[in-house]
Amino acid sequence: MPSNDLRVLVISHGHPSMSLGGAEVASYNLHKGLNAIDGVESFYLARVGNPVPRHGASALMSLRQKDNEILYHAENYDHFLLSNGSTDEIDRDFLRFVKDYEPDVVHFHHYLGLGLETIYAIREALPETAIFFTFHEFLTICHNHGQMLKSGGTKLCNRASPIECNGCFPNISPASFLRRERFIKAMLELADHYVSPSEFLANRFIDWGMKAEKMSVIENGLDIDERAKDRPLSKTQPRRSRFAFFGQLTMFKGADILLDAVGRVPDDIWGDDARLMIFGGNLDRQPQDYQDKVHDLIEKAGDRVRFYGAYQNTEMPKLMELADWTIIPSIWWENSPVVIQEAFFHGRPMICSNIGGMAEKITDGVNGLHFRVGSAEDLADRLIEVLSDNKLWDRMREGIPRVTTYQECAEQHLAQYREVLKTRLLSAKAAAEHSVASTA
Repeated sequence: MPSNDLRVLVISHGHPSMSLGGAEVASYNLHKGLNAIDGVESFYLARVGNPVPRHGASALMSLRQKDNEILYHAENYDHFLLSNGSTDEIDRDFLRFVKDYEPDVVHFHHYLGLGLETIYAIREALPETAIFFTFHEFLTICHNHGQMLKSGGTKLCNRASPIECNGCFPNISPASFLRRERFIKAMLELADHYVSPSEFLANRFIDWGMKAEKMSVIENGLDIDERAKDRPLSKTQPRRSRFAFFGQLTMFKGADILLDAVGRVPDDIWGDDARLMIFGGNLDRQPQDYQDKVHDLIEKAGDRVRFYGAYQNTEMPKLMELADWTIIPSIWWENSPVVIQEAFFHGRPMICSNIGGMAEKITDGVNGLHFRVGSAEDLADRLIEVLSDNKLWDRMREGIPRVTTYQECAEQHLAQYREVLKTRLLSAKAAAEHSVASTA
């Protein structure tokens, strides 16, 4: 299987054809971008689990019609330690494939379901291979779904510690959280380099103890060709008054905050032309009290809100044509939500919570507006501002930055791969020379 090309193995916790999350899309776009570069070859390994059945005795499963992609079935996963209990299958199946491929670089975009032991296994089996690790959220730091929110509420967590984490999970001792932290850090430190799509996330991990000199910030690349047309205006509908929410209807995404804000805008300002369009699903999977809250807010908002259900990424250009503004009301920090890049690519200014990766990517007063996180009142004020100033949309539109393509993202990663491989080669050469000098 080896060739003269630089060989990269991209590893994800899911394949975008089966799980269309941000990390899956980002990792797959990187894989495609690398394969578009002369002299580079990328292979894509994605974890799969129930309800997808296992094919046989081996955990490795083929993905039909894809020669450079493979699935790895893994189920025995410890969500607290982010650990895979089936270490025998890692040694037998996972490493068999990796050794056959002999990658120069292994790039982890996630470990969920796979387990952090896979990093250790690769380091042991392929000591000369460079290992990269991309952070997508705070799961290694925070046991509360990686959100860094206080358990049972919406209060933001600024810094994790065994004692603070025990406060969120009283049934788990500080000593257990300390063991968790030490195990996770030991696995992560085996990587040669870390990548974060935002400065905010990078700084959080550096503050947690990851080495700053091993961290790079590279924005995820976008793979879209068709740009959405601007929504046409008319004499009867002269305002940029259509708002869109794209995302899962979970409490973390703040859909309830948005619905509450819409209901607070006075009738004479909202008018007959304004509308909030919600594209997303999974409300039925949320806690019942949250479902009840959202349903009550929907009833209060009345015909100001329309629900369009879940959507596919391929539909995004057409859906964007219905909207003037997009809104991200998340109550957690976020990192680099793909909807920001999508909205900017299609020329839609944004309104977002004033924290984390959202506030970093969207500049208040330049290409969008910020509102105080969790405040329906402040978001309502931003909606009033937008609906009352017919020139605001044009000013925000002019400030939208150019979006990074998946090809450009791959080129930036490739430059970092080569830098790390060069450093590893020089270090190995220096160690060999030192060994020879010591025995002379």
